[in-house]
Amino acid sequence: MFRSISTRSIPLTRALATHAVPSATRTRPSTRHDWRKDEIQAIYDTPLLELVFRAAGVHRQYHDPSKIQLCTLMNIKTGGCTEDCSYCSQSSRYSTPTKAQRLVDIEPVLEAARKAKENGSTRFCMGAAWRDLAGRKRGFEKILTMVREVRGMGMEVCTTLGMLSPEQARQLKEAGLTAYNHNLDTSREFYPTVITTRSYDERLDTISAVRDAGISVCSGGILGLGETDADRVGLIYEVSNMPEHPESFPVNALVPIEGTPLEKNEPVAVHTLIRTIATARITMPATIIRLAAGRNTLAETEQAMCFMAGANAVFTGEQMLTTPSDVHCIQDKAMMNRWGLDGMRSFEQVSVAKKEAERLEAAATASPTPSPLPSS
Repeated sequence: MFRSISTRSIPLTRALATHAVPSATRTRPSTRHDWRKDEIQAIYDTPLLELVFRAAGVHRQYHDPSKIQLCTLMNIKTGGCTEDCSYCSQSSRYSTPTKAQRLVDIEPVLEAARKAKENGSTRFCMGAAWRDLAGRKRGFEKILTMVREVRGMGMEVCTTLGMLSPEQARQLKEAGLTAYNHNLDTSREFYPTVITTRSYDERLDTISAVRDAGISVCSGGILGLGETDADRVGLIYEVSNMPEHPESFPVNALVPIEGTPLEKNEPVAVHTLIRTIATARITMPATIIRLAAGRNTLAETEQAMCFMAGANAVFTGEQMLTTPSDVHCIQDKAMMNRWGLDGMRSFEQVSVAKKEAERLEAAATASPTPSPLPSS
C-alpha cells in the first residue's frame, strides 16, 4: 500500500540569530511529489486506528510530537466580498449577519498581535475579505506596514488577501511576510459547485506567485461542503503534488452560517476529520497540519486524536474570521498541559526558518547598514 522511500540525513543548524534550530542530525525519508490518486485513496481507506498509527509514526520522523504551533487569526477587513463562495458569510451576494466594514487601522492590529504574543501565539494571521488587491493601493500599503510591524515583534506573519500578482507577492516578502494563506477548499472536480467567481487554476496561480517570491505557502481545505471521500482525496492529491509541499495545510470543518447556500449542511463527522488529517500527514510529512475552523465543536479527546493523527497547529483565541472559536488561550494552555504538549517557537519549522534566513540575507545585501534582528 505504501511505496518504500529512501532516507537521507538533513543537518539542522542555527538558521537565525534569534531562533535556535536543533543542531542534531536527523534521518528522515525523502518526501514525494508524485502521488497517484489511487495511492492516496488506499491510504485514506485504511482502517482508522491503523491509519492513525501509521500517520503517528510518520509524524514522529519529521516533527517533535510534543510541539503544537499556536496561531491567532484577525479579520482586518470584513464583508463586502464580490466572490460567491457558498460557505462564506462575507460574500456580498448573500444576506448574512456579517456586515461589511472598512480595513481596520494599523494600531488595533498591532495591539491584537501584542496580546496574541503575550498569550503564547507565535504566528499572527490577518485576513481581508477581498477577491484581489486591484485598486487597493493605499490599503495594500497599510497592510505592508502591518506586516513589517508584526514581524518586528519576532512573530511569524501570515496574510490572506485573495488573489495576488507576482509583484504583490514580492512586496509582501520584502515587508517580512512569513506565509500566505490561499486555500484550494476542495477537489478540482467538486470546486465549481462551491465557487464560480474564481477558477481553480486562478487559485493555483496565486500559490505559484507566493512560492516563487520565497514566501511559505499555507493551503488547505474545508470539510463539510457536501463533498465525497473522493473529493477529500482529490484535495490532498492536488496539494501533495505541488512542486513544494505547503508549509502548512489547514483543515477546516464547515461552520454553517445563516444566509449562505450551505447553511443547512450537516457537520462533518469527526472520524472524517481525523482520516483526512492522517492521510495528509502521510503524504505531506514535513508540512504543519492545522486544526482550523470548527475546532470548537470537538471534544478535548477528539482533538487529542487529531494530534495523534498528525495535526500540530491550532488557531487559538475567541474569534476566527467571522465565527466564534470559543476556545480561549487559557483553555488551550490547560488542555496542552493535560496532554503534555508545548507551544512551538517562532520559526521553529525548518523550511520556514530557511526562507526567513534567505530574506534577511537578501535585505542585508541590499542595505550597507543592516538593521538588527528583532528579538522573539
